[in-house]
Amino acid sequence: MDIQSMICRIRSYVSDRVLTLIVFFLLAILMFVLLYTHVKPETYQIELFSVSDRTIRSQVTIVDEQKTEEEKKRAATEVEEAYVYKSDIVNNRLLLVDSLFDFVLEAKTKYPEDQTEQLLFLKKRFTNEAEDATKVIGDEELSSLLEAKPKELELLKKKTAGLVESSLENRIRAEEVATAKAEIVNQVRTSSIPDEYQDAAAAIASYAIVPTVVYDKELTQKRRKEAMENVEPVRILQGQVIVQEGHLIDRETYRQLELLGLLKNDPSYKPVIGLLIFIAVVLFLLYYYFHYSPMEEEKKTSAVLLSSAVFLFSLLLMKLADLLDFSDFYELTYAYPAALAAMLLTVLVNERIAIMVTIVLSACGSMVFNEQLNGTLNVEMGLYILFSGLAGVLFLMGSKNINLLRAGMLVSLVNVFVILFLKLLVSGQYTQTEFLYFTLFSFLSGLLSAVLTMGMLPFIEAAFGMLSKMKLIELSSPNQPLLKKLLTETPGTYHHSVMVANLSEAACEAIGANGLLARVGCYYHDIGKTKHPQFFIENQGSLGNPHDQLPPEVSKDIIISHVTDGVKMLKEHKLPQEIIDVAEQHHGTTLVKYFYFQAKKINPDIEESDFRYVGPKPQTKELAVINIADSVEAAVRSMDHPTTEQIETLVEQIVSDRLCDGQFSECDISLKELQIVKKTLCESLSGIFHSRIKYPGVEEVAPAKQS
Repeated sequence: MDIQSMICRIRSYVSDRVLTLIVFFLLAILMFVLLYTHVKPETYQIELFSVSDRTIRSQVTIVDEQKTEEEKKRAATEVEEAYVYKSDIVNNRLLLVDSLFDFVLEAKTKYPEDQTEQLLFLKKRFTNEAEDATKVIGDEELSSLLEAKPKELELLKKKTAGLVESSLENRIRAEEVATAKAEIVNQVRTSSIPDEYQDAAAAIASYAIVPTVVYDKELTQKRRKEAMENVEPVRILQGQVIVQEGHLIDRETYRQLELLGLLKNDPSYKPVIGLLIFIAVVLFLLYYYFHYSPMEEEKKTSAVLLSSAVFLFSLLLMKLADLLDFSDFYELTYAYPAALAAMLLTVLVNERIAIMVTIVLSACGSMVFNEQLNGTLNVEMGLYILFSGLAGVLFLMGSKNINLLRAGMLVSLVNVFVILFLKLLVSGQYTQTEFLYFTLFSFLSGLLSAVLTMGMLPFIEAAFGMLSKMKLIELSSPNQPLLKKLLTETPGTYHHSVMVANLSEAACEAIGANGLLARVGCYYHDIGKTKHPQFFIENQGSLGNPHDQLPPEVSKDIIISHVTDGVKMLKEHKLPQEIIDVAEQHHGTTLVKYFYFQAKKINPDIEESDFRYVGPKPQTKELAVINIADSVEAAVRSMDHPTTEQIETLVEQIVSDRLCDGQFSECDISLKELQIVKKTLCESLSGIFHSRIKYPGVEEVAPAKQS
């Protein structure tokens, strides 16, 4: 049993939607099985303080939070404490010096004769809640100051304050105060201050010395915070060696292995969850596309099966390429036929699904070709597959004459430029030999894609019952046995078929239908006329019309039989079902008017249904267009020197007649599209002014050419 028969048998048990869901479910399972080994975390059975039996590398890039925190603390401790110079302290200490000398003058003024009271007054003034100068300045020093004259005190104050100011401006820290006090005492001793006052001046100056550079807690904390923020996160890089083979696994190494999820007792399931999400998104997009696709249900199901099969085959090729060990010759990986799926689906289905599958395959390729680092993505390979596949679609889409080998050559050129761009962009240190291999194998990839596409197309078409563009082009060749038979035995019908093919193709393309299918179908649509060629006016020439000697019922049967005869011949020659449908449906259930009215003259009670084609009515847009074009071409051919206005009137009349007769009720062609079809047919026919032989007595449509 072939695949097509098996699909038909399955569809007899389940609906197309259920079958599609089953296909996607199986596709999800197979994708998971094929990709799981490339994303699952690789874990090891390792004990602390054991010797590693292999070199273990990190499979991902991850931030080491513990190390980062340690680095931040270290950076904070390295920041020195912040000290700031306080100029107001200098001013305050100078004011203090001035005040002490002023108190001496005040004591002398208040108690001019009583030195004891003067001394008591000074001690009281030198002592308050904030200051107690008496601890440093003794009675002897105070007494010496009380004996000085006012001018001497003023001069002494000025010199002492100057020394204090000079010392305090040197930015004194707390630990430098003792040294500063000693220095200022020495300065007083060596100054011009009289000897009898030096002890008092030294005591006051020493007392005035305090730290002028003080610790700033807020500034220190701010600087330490900035230092911590400037610390770059410590990362364990992808591919970084965690432990070398034969080295001891210490606590730090064990901690890193645990952090990376490389220990069997603590595996990470996040990559697996990520893979499941990826598969779900891919299948949702594919299902959404096919669900809303305008294709017929039968063709849609075949497209789902074919797309899934091609995708899985390409994925299996990736898996095979990965299983082959190219570690010593890794450039060979780029010979993978990256454009194979894109080219197959472009030819067999359409460009949209080819692009979707190419994008999904590029994502899968970045997982499969991850250089044995599970859980990582090879973005370079993903881009290579993406560009190669898109190039395959581009060079095949919209082409009426498909040349797979030419498309493969163009894909090869794109592959070469893409691989050079990728390798040069990352500034890889590659040798000329390596660049040569990259170029050679990427070029081979495109050719291999084309060759495999050509080799697989016939088998896929036969298995899935698909009709590709290449098959249509092959069927359009005049060397085909049936077309050769049509040309040699019924040249008039052959010419008519070619004319209808031209008209149908132009009209189909104008409404976005399959013009190539319409053209090739028209070549074969009247093949049944080869059974009785002389009964059709285009083959009679100057000979008489045999219908003149036959009853209308017999003539009707001969005319209608060309449809059933044609279907039988096409099936015998195993032509695709789409071509058979054209022959079977191109008349729909229209009435053979001429012979019906002839019969009605003889028998008014004749049934109209007996003079109708058996049908079915056109089921697709292409068949609706062929139905119109066939009648229009025959009608115009029967006119003498038709004008543009006459052609437009005739086309409008035929289309209106078909609509009123319900011939388009089973296909999805719209009134807007019919308007476009009429306009296109009129434009095409306006250039045809050949003189035609008019069938005797015909008013509307050529009687013997109900085609």
